[in-house]
Amino acid sequence: MKMKPEEVTILLVEDDEIDAMAVQRGFDKHKIANQIVRAKDGLEALELIRAEAIPKPFLVLLDLNMPRMNGFEFLKAVRLDANLQSNTIFVLTSSKEEEDVLQAHDLNVAGYFVKSEVGAEFKDIVHLLDGYWKVAHLPEKK
Repeated sequence: MKMKPEEVTILLVEDDEIDAMAVQRGFDKHKIANQIVRAKDGLEALELIRAEAIPKPFLVLLDLNMPRMNGFEFLKAVRLDANLQSNTIFVLTSSKEEEDVLQAHDLNVAGYFVKSEVGAEFKDIVHLLDGYWKVAHLPEKK
């Protein structure tokens, strides 16, 4: 069965309530129907993924600066786990630091977005996520 883009769940790993609401508003504004499941830190996100509590297929939008388990700790844990390492993860963070960008890419993120630069370009990010999903998955066999 071919997957419709709106069937792809978004796991938003974000500790800041205002930023989480801004992402949801951005999806709503652009009439994006994807289900968003939120985890408030990397530890909660790992627990949800390992418990298979996130409807598949899913993409992860990951903040880097969070309590308990930050984004880099989450990325390392996912990449070291053979059952999780193929998960598609995009970083959505406030950090513009080149060191953070390079470290995230070394941990095989699919994309890196800076929150302060998102604003009007939010729709572009949504289209990138949609396009990534279409490219990353093979069409159904006929």
